[in-house]
Amino acid sequence: MLYIILFVLCILLFIFGMTIIRFGLFNLSADKLKTWLIKLTSTPLKGMLTGTFITALLQSSSAVMVITIGLISARIMTFPQSIGIILGTNIGTTFKTELITFNLDRVLVPLAICGALLILFKNKKARSIGMLLFGIASVFTAMKGFELLAQPLTSMNFINNFILSINDNILFSLLTGAVITAVIQSSTAMTGIAMGFLTAGLLQLDAGIAIVLGANIGTCITAVIASIGGGKESRLAAFAHVWLNVFGVLLFIPLIPMLTENAGLLASTKDVQLAHISVIFNVATSLLVLPFATRFGEMILYLHDRRPKRPVS
Repeated sequence: MLYIILFVLCILLFIFGMTIIRFGLFNLSADKLKTWLIKLTSTPLKGMLTGTFITALLQSSSAVMVITIGLISARIMTFPQSIGIILGTNIGTTFKTELITFNLDRVLVPLAICGALLILFKNKKARSIGMLLFGIASVFTAMKGFELLAQPLTSMNFINNFILSINDNILFSLLTGAVITAVIQSSTAMTGIAMGFLTAGLLQLDAGIAIVLGANIGTCITAVIASIGGGKESRLAAFAHVWLNVFGVLLFIPLIPMLTENAGLLASTKDVQLAHISVIFNVATSLLVLPFATRFGEMILYLHDRRPKRPVS
């Protein structure tokens, strides 16, 4: 029971760290973010590049989707403008997945201390930098916790059986990633958990890939919730986010065996392999849809807004 409590605390610490990082970065650049989102979305390509950059900056695709849906609800942005941003959020979110593969064990305590001290400053910029440093220390501490707790947790029969069932069933692995991500509201946290079990040698890589694919669907719940009561175009943007990831997952499920077999070409350790495969999935999905962004928008309108003759441009 103690290990389960500690594991839950690690999840909360990870989410807390990501939130603090996001607050810090947002405070440093908040005045420019909405302006960029509004002005740099005249074409799907510009929107994708803007969405990628801002998502990488905020370290959260969900945060960018919530901002975008808020701008659509306020009639500052239209649904067609949001298509490129949605494509970009999927690419930008991979930056944080790659970030957590670095080994910062030796500097975690200094980072946490420096961050905590800077947060006490009255200067807004210093506080924001402090949040960033303290958040990074929290995230990497949680990652270390996932790795250390993976082995003790599997000594418990029901968790061991659960891991074994995930390893033996790709679709169950995908569903697990989607459901847990929807509950904890963080695809990166789900990926971090999978990395911890991979590093401990308890999770197979193909199951880890399926979990990450499922996490991309589960993270869409945030956009769906944010769109409630925000008007028709806000809901369309949320649905576009869902369908983009569903299409990507359906496309990549048959490729899991090939990705698993060739993962050694990407990196020497399984956790880094998983991070790189996550990047491949998100980048490939967005780039495949980009040339058909207008058609993709029309499909969303057809499925979720049956009013005829409403062009997307």
